[in-house]
Amino acid sequence: MSASELQRAEWLDPQFWDRLDRLESHHRRIQSEHNEARRGLERLAPNKSEELRQAWERYCDVITELDRTAAEFEVLRSGAE
Repeated sequence: MSASELQRAEWLDPQFWDRLDRLESHHRRIQSEHNEARRGLERLAPNKSEELRQAWERYCDVITELDRTAAEFEVLRSGAE
């Protein structure tokens, strides 16, 4: 058993921890995609309207996914109280 597992509240269901681990992993990946999308927007020349539109759509999709995972964190947090 790892140190992090020892620190976890024993009264919480193991499925809660599995869900939290998956959600944290997904959230980290989406945050990375967000940073990549933002950098992509910053690299575009203003006269590249189609590239800009595509980059902006990707950025918006990533923001939507970040919002979704943040809401899932809130559901987990409120359910653990």
